[in-house]
Amino acid sequence: MINPTIEESWKSVLWDQFQMPYFTDLKNFLVEEKRSHKVFPPGPMIFRAFNSTPFEKVKVVILGQDPYHGDGQACGLSFSVPEGVTVPKSLQNIYKELRDDVGFIIPVNGNLQKWADQGVLLLNATLTVRAHTAGSHQRHGWETFTDCVIQRLSEQRTGIVFLLWGNYAIEKQRLIDTSKHYVLKAPHPSPLSASRGFFGCRHFSKTNEILASLGKFPIDWQL
Repeated sequence: MINPTIEESWKSVLWDQFQMPYFTDLKNFLVEEKRSHKVFPPGPMIFRAFNSTPFEKVKVVILGQDPYHGDGQACGLSFSVPEGVTVPKSLQNIYKELRDDVGFIIPVNGNLQKWADQGVLLLNATLTVRAHTAGSHQRHGWETFTDCVIQRLSEQRTGIVFLLWGNYAIEKQRLIDTSKHYVLKAPHPSPLSASRGFFGCRHFSKTNEILASLGKFPIDWQL
């Protein structure tokens, strides 16, 4: 980890986690990984989701599992890739559902920064990965950290819409107080499961209906 910085409101909310032994172990693990492997995303992008969407501005959470592990793909935002990088299959399916749900015009790029700027926390459960090795940084501490992120949002905020896609994300509902937040669940948008209920879930229009009912600005999903 190349001393990534994290936005001030998140630093305050998560300060105790940075002092925990597990986080020290995680940093040491990443130092060792970088000595012999390429690690994605680049250090300055590891906390990009937090730097893009301050704690008090989070309106929606879209939870992914791992960063993309191909060259140039991982950018610190779940499901997003930089402009100029081929749009991954899962994101293509998200775009198709957006098109059918809200009349979204499918773009040529996969940069979701505009969503993050509007209060959509694009959070991966694991924030780093070894190049070309899916799941390689799981169970080294990141999940403890990001579970705490979800819990702190649940405890200290109200009226957040959590979009949980796939069994891995749905399992995180245990961290969310559903008496004060909203949880929308569907199969994962990957080609293996999108046709089992992700297509037709209408999570994007439903999210905006919830936000409107709370007196909040809806998300402009168009990129």
